[in-house]
Amino acid sequence: MLITLGLVFVSLVMSPSSKAEETESEPGIHDKGSFFAYWGWNRGYYSTSDLTLEGDNYKFELNDISASDRPSTIGIDPYLNPFDMTRPQTNFRVGYFFADNYSVSFGVDHMKYIMDQEQTAEITGQINVGSEFDGTYNNEPFYLGHKDEEGDVTFLAFEHSDGLNYLNAEVTRFDQLHHFSENLIVSSLLGGGIGVMLPKTNATLLNNERHDDFHFSGWGTHIKGGLELSYKSFFFRSEVKLGYIDMPDIRTTEFEADSASQHFRFTEWTFVLGSYF
Repeated sequence: MLITLGLVFVSLVMSPSSKAEETESEPGIHDKGSFFAYWGWNRGYYSTSDLTLEGDNYKFELNDISASDRPSTIGIDPYLNPFDMTRPQTNFRVGYFFADNYSVSFGVDHMKYIMDQEQTAEITGQINVGSEFDGTYNNEPFYLGHKDEEGDVTFLAFEHSDGLNYLNAEVTRFDQLHHFSENLIVSSLLGGGIGVMLPKTNATLLNNERHDDFHFSGWGTHIKGGLELSYKSFFFRSEVKLGYIDMPDIRTTEFEADSASQHFRFTEWTFVLGSYF
């Protein structure tokens, strides 16, 4: 984020002559017909959400649960390991300029969503599965971090840790703010997108085995703004996305009758490297 703010500052202190220089020497990286591709990484921040879980002999809702992302430790491995590049929170996208300064693109935002385990939430509903948690609840405080003697979670651990995968299409407008030289350019980006959610959810629910597979669970939408620093055909780009995710059909366990639903807002900060061609 410091890089993004720094680029904004640089663009604001440029002399008025920069616009004229841009007009006289306009590179073609944002012209109609150009393509681009990038790979990079992200941080995710999430609003609280109400999580509903249901199956045979239980249905309950947990109110205002909190969650965090799970970035990998900074280092060459795994961030630059070609055999392990999907373990971090990553972004991949390809795009095409259908008009000067306007692109359409398709990509995957591989975020991670981890329910904070050590929290208390209000619970409403019924559980009747022969467990220590059986009962009827009505807006009662409930601790989510119950564990057995071995330290294993006994009630609920809920993670989209193998990917809160957001497959989406975007439309973006580019504006060149300043030319440091003919080839070194700072540009702004504004846009938005919509897509589908394909998480691989890791849920431990009432001691049942998790559903260990990808599953189309819902949809998402977002708006975004950012800055790009390009040199010839190569670029570094940083964006902030503000969005909304609704997942009414989340698989939780090995049993098809078990499911979850939730919706929440998200903020995603991305930093990527790419090329125009």
